[in-house]
Amino acid sequence: MIISALLAACLLLRSLASAQTPAQLNGTYTLPEVVGYDGWYNNPSHPDWGGADMQLSRRVAPVYADGTYQPWTEGRPNPHLVANMTMIGPKGLKSYRARTALLTFFGQQVVEEVLDAQRAGCPPEYFNIPIPKGDLRFDPNNEGGKELPFLRSRYDKSTGQSPNNPRQQLNEITPYLDGGLFYGVTKAWADALRSFTNGTLACADAACKFPAKNTIGLPMANPPPPADHVLKDATRFYKLGNPRGNENPMLLAMGVIWFRNHNYHAQRLVEDFVAAGAHWNDEIIFNRARQWNIAEHQQIVLNVWLPSFLGRNISEYSGYSPSIFPGITHAFQTSAMRFGHTMIPPIAYRAKGVSPSPPGEITESSWKCDFRPLKKSTNNVFSAIRTCQSYWNSPDIISEHGVDVVDEILLGLSKQVTEREDNIVTEDLRGFVFGSLDFSRRDLMAINIQRGRDHGVPDYNTVREAYGLPRRQRFSEINDLYGVEGNITNAIDQLTNLYANAPNPNATSYGYAMDNIDLWPAGLLETTEVGPGELFTAIISDQYQRIRDSDRFWFENWRQNKLFTEDEYNTLKNVTFRTIMVRNMKADWFRPYMLQEDVFRWNTTSDDPYGNCTTVYETYNDAQLTDAIEPCSAMETFDYFDGSAGPFIGTIIALGLYLVLNVALLVVAVKYHQHQSVKAHSSGQQKYNEGRDVWINAGVFSHGDNPLIAEAFDTNNKHSVVVAPLREKKQLRVFDALSGSVDRTIDLTGIQQVIIRLCPSQDRPGLICVRFPHRYDLVLEFSSPVQEFLAPLEAYLHSVGVDMSREVMGSQRILAEVITEEHRKEIVEAFFRELFQDTLTTEGEKKKKSKGLFRRTSKSKQKKEVLETELTRQEFADAMGMKYSSLFVEQVFHLVDKDQSGSISFKEFLQFVALFTTGSFDSKMELMFSIYDLNGDGELSQDEFVKMLKIMAEEAGENVGVDSLETSIASMIADAGLSHKAALTLEDFKILFGKYGEELDSAAVQVHGKTARKSIGTVNHTTGGPNKLAPPAAAALAPDTASQFRQRLATGLRADKSRSSAAQEAAKAYASRADEDFTSSIHIEPLPVEEEIGEEISSKNTRSLLYVQRAWENYRLQIFWFALYLFVTACIFAERAYYYSVEREHAGLRRIAGYGVTVTRGAASAMMFTYSSLLVTMSRNTITRLRETILNRVIPFDAAHVAHKAFAMTALFFTVIHIVGHCINFYHVSTQTANDLTCLFREYYHLSNELPKFDFWMFNTLTGVTGFVLTLVVITIYVFALPFARRYLFNTFWATHHLYIVLYGLLILHGSGRLVQPPIFQWYFIGPVALFAADKLISINRKKSKIVVYKAEKLPSGVTHLQFKKPTNFDYMSGQWCRIACLALNSEEYHPFTLTSAPHEVTLDLYIRAVGPWTQNIRQVYDPENAKNKDQMTGAVTFPKL
Repeated sequence: MIISALLAACLLLRSLASAQTPAQLNGTYTLPEVVGYDGWYNNPSHPDWGGADMQLSRRVAPVYADGTYQPWTEGRPNPHLVANMTMIGPKGLKSYRARTALLTFFGQQVVEEVLDAQRAGCPPEYFNIPIPKGDLRFDPNNEGGKELPFLRSRYDKSTGQSPNNPRQQLNEITPYLDGGLFYGVTKAWADALRSFTNGTLACADAACKFPAKNTIGLPMANPPPPADHVLKDATRFYKLGNPRGNENPMLLAMGVIWFRNHNYHAQRLVEDFVAAGAHWNDEIIFNRARQWNIAEHQQIVLNVWLPSFLGRNISEYSGYSPSIFPGITHAFQTSAMRFGHTMIPPIAYRAKGVSPSPPGEITESSWKCDFRPLKKSTNNVFSAIRTCQSYWNSPDIISEHGVDVVDEILLGLSKQVTEREDNIVTEDLRGFVFGSLDFSRRDLMAINIQRGRDHGVPDYNTVREAYGLPRRQRFSEINDLYGVEGNITNAIDQLTNLYANAPNPNATSYGYAMDNIDLWPAGLLETTEVGPGELFTAIISDQYQRIRDSDRFWFENWRQNKLFTEDEYNTLKNVTFRTIMVRNMKADWFRPYMLQEDVFRWNTTSDDPYGNCTTVYETYNDAQLTDAIEPCSAMETFDYFDGSAGPFIGTIIALGLYLVLNVALLVVAVKYHQHQSVKAHSSGQQKYNEGRDVWINAGVFSHGDNPLIAEAFDTNNKHSVVVAPLREKKQLRVFDALSGSVDRTIDLTGIQQVIIRLCPSQDRPGLICVRFPHRYDLVLEFSSPVQEFLAPLEAYLHSVGVDMSREVMGSQRILAEVITEEHRKEIVEAFFRELFQDTLTTEGEKKKKSKGLFRRTSKSKQKKEVLETELTRQEFADAMGMKYSSLFVEQVFHLVDKDQSGSISFKEFLQFVALFTTGSFDSKMELMFSIYDLNGDGELSQDEFVKMLKIMAEEAGENVGVDSLETSIASMIADAGLSHKAALTLEDFKILFGKYGEELDSAAVQVHGKTARKSIGTVNHTTGGPNKLAPPAAAALAPDTASQFRQRLATGLRADKSRSSAAQEAAKAYASRADEDFTSSIHIEPLPVEEEIGEEISSKNTRSLLYVQRAWENYRLQIFWFALYLFVTACIFAERAYYYSVEREHAGLRRIAGYGVTVTRGAASAMMFTYSSLLVTMSRNTITRLRETILNRVIPFDAAHVAHKAFAMTALFFTVIHIVGHCINFYHVSTQTANDLTCLFREYYHLSNELPKFDFWMFNTLTGVTGFVLTLVVITIYVFALPFARRYLFNTFWATHHLYIVLYGLLILHGSGRLVQPPIFQWYFIGPVALFAADKLISINRKKSKIVVYKAEKLPSGVTHLQFKKPTNFDYMSGQWCRIACLALNSEEYHPFTLTSAPHEVTLDLYIRAVGPWTQNIRQVYDPENAKNKDQMTGAVTFPKL
């Protein structure tokens, strides 16, 4: 209140300061207070009263079905039926009071000066009107199911939330007669209309007959003209203050005449100022001319037009009242102000120009008033303007008929008697008013009824009561002419039937129907000969009186607002619309006497004393109109998806083809890489020169002087090889023909027969499969006759005592039955799984087994295959995690292989394990003694003891000196009292280890499973962090079994520190290969060999359960954190999905796209989180530091690389959901109207004549373009990140993976488009990217140095051991990482590994397991057997530098 009072005081002082007559004061003109554009501060006490875009007012409480916002339809009939039954009748009935068409169309511009509530709400709410089946206009094909589109009005979003706060619609302009029709309701709009020269409005032509065209793109209303059914450019329109001023030529003519009137006053004022010698400028002239224009309009509307329109005068002006609220009522907006619709004529006549008869000077008596014909017969061009065909074609009509058409229209309207004041509405409004592209024609009368329901307007009787009128008890009371005038009587009877019979379960009486009538049809039926009925008259009178009396700047309030002097006021009081027309009609032929004094009425006697004009309706009737004038074009529909189908399908196909192209490029590139050997072979033997130096001396199978080169098939590729026999070792060795590296060594020991599978000559004669017992097959294909290979092969096999048999079969069967390396590994894994599953079981498993939980399958194929499996020495060594050449492996293998067949059967191994785990102390001692007794003579010398311990220590990676071992062992033997013996017998051996007999002699030895492995420094992912040396392949499903087995063997070597520290260190070194941190107990329960062999293999479900249990034991931390990560991601997804399903339901997008939009928005947020979290897993330096903290105990930082892959796959999952969802969403969006899309996507603008098709949203918006490119980037990154690509095209994988920079840049831009919501990606991204950037800076600032590799070993299980000199001043801690690059591969490609050396050692050691392309290449580059730089004299090898 205080602020309002201060504002009022300021405005009063300002008014007093300008309370001067507009005269010259010392050469300076003082402009009175300038009237604002938006209505604010018109009322100083209530600054917002009368403001633009404020709520419509209510005289009575609204009626909504739910009391809040839902329209009331109960008991109310179909609006289209009501309009068709009560507002239909003949055309051409003359106005009772001879009102002219000029009055009717002037009324349209008056309404649009004070009211604009036509814009639909946002989001769009459809309240469609059902069309009865077979409707002649809207369903001529009798299809049924059609609806007339109806959009609910825009409303104040702070309302409509509860019955105490029902929905309130908005008036987008001011309710005052303040020139908004001419200048707009904002200063920006007004400035766009000005010329800024002499205070005038901009002109389109030199004569200034028309306003300037809308070349600057003002947001003028621009629906599609229904006569053409196409969208047209809004630049064709003339710039007016009224955005809808170009709707029809008659309304445009009104706007043009007021435009001319402003420029008339501007020119007059300039002349007056110049004559007076007063100072002036463009701004002063413009605002003063505006004040005059507004004042004249106010005078005409309230004092001239309104009395003619109502047929009665309103109360006299009694002065400005700040307590009166000017707001437009809903009753006025939805019904009363629409009374003029009944007087709209179907045509508008154009008066002819001057037609002197006889020729000569035209005089008032000689001028003939005439109209242009309805139709020109020569070229079928219509001269009269058909209302239904002129909608939104006004500029075209003016262009067609010339610049004087406005004068012709205004003059013609002043002579044309309008339609009768009754309930009949011309079909041009009742069924052919303009609509949208999808429904080009609409029923305006049905829309009027529906609009009242939309706004919650109460029933007819309630509104009457609100305006002080008595309620009607019966339908017949609506109009006194009921029963007298046939048309009125019939319409009321139809109204009665419609409302009395409307479906309504709550209706109990006729009276209920009477109290449920919509305001518009009932109010219209009150119409009398005078004009509007008593209710509409009361509503209209009340509205305009409040508009006038609440306007502080009303021209009749000149004494207070000081806008005019008394003389100017008196001049204004005499202004009529004829004054405006005479002043501004610019046709050369126009003369003032052509206009009657009252242009809103036509009286033949008084207005045409000379009889020069005839009333148009004397030649105007239904038949003539039907035959003569242009008919209304029929309603047309439109498919908004038309034009989008091609781009939509094409885009999806393009993305699919891009995916296929990437996969194809990957496959082609890999095949190209794999087929290098094939190309080399086809281009000549010289291609093999590089490898020839290695294998030519190995005595490969040849035909004459030409080595026999074949294509070898394995699981992953096909490459050129040669085969060489090693007679002294009874082996076959397969070399890579290009590089000379050893692909495979086949030990023939124990093999009795080899089977050769051949193809018939008509199939693939060069294809053979060599099948070795207990080994995987060797598949070769020769380009030369296969016999050239088989002959020397058979000779060699016979020479080593191996038979060879042949089988002939088709190539498809050969390849289908091949036992591959992977298949063999699976068999070996099953071998060990079954072996240790039945010998090492937990207490819980033992109990479950006793309860029958471990169900057995009878005659299982897998059981048979496992029981028949025999391990080769190489497979046994791999299972032990040791080298094939290891003396320890040789000893143990020899002991286990009881039948000396060269392989270990399931039974042999089971007996060995059972003996070792449950045997007595003596049996274990015998076993250990046999292992140490290298020469098998039954005695163990000190040299044998030292040699075996040394071998075991080296297998564990420990350097133990021979001297130290000899000293320690001598000390042990002396302490045992055996120093007098040169060699130890079995009994002596038992005495030596007697101290540990009690521990080893227990009935069931308790061993513990692992919780954490010691880092041996290998990596099982090329881009990840450090990982431990993985268990051998055979123990993959039971990861502790091999390490436990080694630990059992090492247990026999334990000794007391005080007696034999060196020996104990050697034993510990070997035992360290097993796990040392134990938490859970495993019970070793031996089964009799015969019983074990006889039992069936566990069922598949039981194995799965066991696998899950072991996975949990080994990876419970990783599982927990990843589960937590998935939970957080799911919560992020759910939050966004809920938000767009519930909290953003009012936004409307979900109603168009369905719940797909909730899924895509949830997936988008999940993507933001997952893609951002990837950066954390890439911050290697940070993870390295965190590994050294206590957090490493609860967070598995070592699994960062696994987390990277898991996060990436999670991101891919949500990306796919997002992409697929948007394909569906974009389809739905492409089927919507342009106006609806403008509402839903407010950040994206398009011209009103443009339909945003799919290609617009996809390729003309920032969000669409970045989304498309992002999809391509994601496809490229993920395709080339496949293991297949990393193995063979690592450099390509590395390059495409660096597209992550582009990925994150596009993600930022993608959200910045604000298509659906403000960007939120930065909140997920800022933390990880800051961490990643800091981590990268650390990496950049680190020093690099080249290092010579001293030693390289190819260890089992795919492990490569590298030893190199420690760089100068290189300090590190145990378990620290280092990042290395191989100069022979890529000097810029670094990978992290854990150093296994102690900080005090002078050399550094790395153990690298080959699991990826880079590590596999490392294994090949540093394979001593494949080394290229080898000294022929010393055999020393020079390896590539790191």
